[in-house]
Amino acid sequence: MNGFAWAAFSQNLALSAGAVLLVMLATFALALRVGVHRIVDVAWGIGFTAVALVSFAASDGQGDVGRRLLITALTSAWGLRLAVHIARRGRGHGEDPRYQRLLSKARGNRDLYALRIVYLLQGALIWLVSLPVQAAQYGAVPLSGLALAGGTLWAVGLFFEAVGDHQLARFKSDPAHQGRVMDRGLWRLTRHPNYFGDFCVWWGLFAIACDAGSPPALVAIVSPLTMSYLLIKGSGKPLLERHMAERPGYAAYVARTSGFFPRPPRGDG
Repeated sequence: MNGFAWAAFSQNLALSAGAVLLVMLATFALALRVGVHRIVDVAWGIGFTAVALVSFAASDGQGDVGRRLLITALTSAWGLRLAVHIARRGRGHGEDPRYQRLLSKARGNRDLYALRIVYLLQGALIWLVSLPVQAAQYGAVPLSGLALAGGTLWAVGLFFEAVGDHQLARFKSDPAHQGRVMDRGLWRLTRHPNYFGDFCVWWGLFAIACDAGSPPALVAIVSPLTMSYLLIKGSGKPLLERHMAERPGYAAYVARTSGFFPRPPRGDG
């Protein structure tokens, strides 16, 4: 504990903040050029990947190399998959209604309002939520079963996210499903397989950070707690369910299907 490299970790925090800021400013510049701010959602995954790569480079010689490689690879794989998925989903579409509503409240320049309220705020969240990714790079103790458990939980989360997103995209691509509620595959077990997957990913990464045994790892619990709140009570599940509430068949779907943690639908068996 007393030998922890606080100076190196503090420098890592500053470098990662700078990396996120660069990602967000570059995304803002691109958004001004293409005329939509929805591309900031693509930058969410890219920002975490940038933090992981910068932290890996900054922590050279500071922590166990196996854990550093593990946390960097898992974070980057999650972030890049998410970025590609969101980019594909938004291709050819105009502005996201969420940002239209938000920017309608702007006083003065709408783009500068977006920079403050959307880009810089999301950048700050990326930096905060990425604390386990940064903390796991420091701590010389070898990998243990806790890291294995964290990696397994991460894999469960990525499965639910990737498979759930794929199933939903296929369902929506069929014109016969227009206006219908997706209740198949993983969506039969939970109304939000992608959000549940995100939940597992970040608790898994936190477990890997705890495996490092470094003092910041305990403080990094703010990351999965913040993500859990955002997904379950904040901008995730509640907003989507309000949007879906009037869709035919959705009330019956809610009545039989878990709101978050997967389980068989009510009435089965």
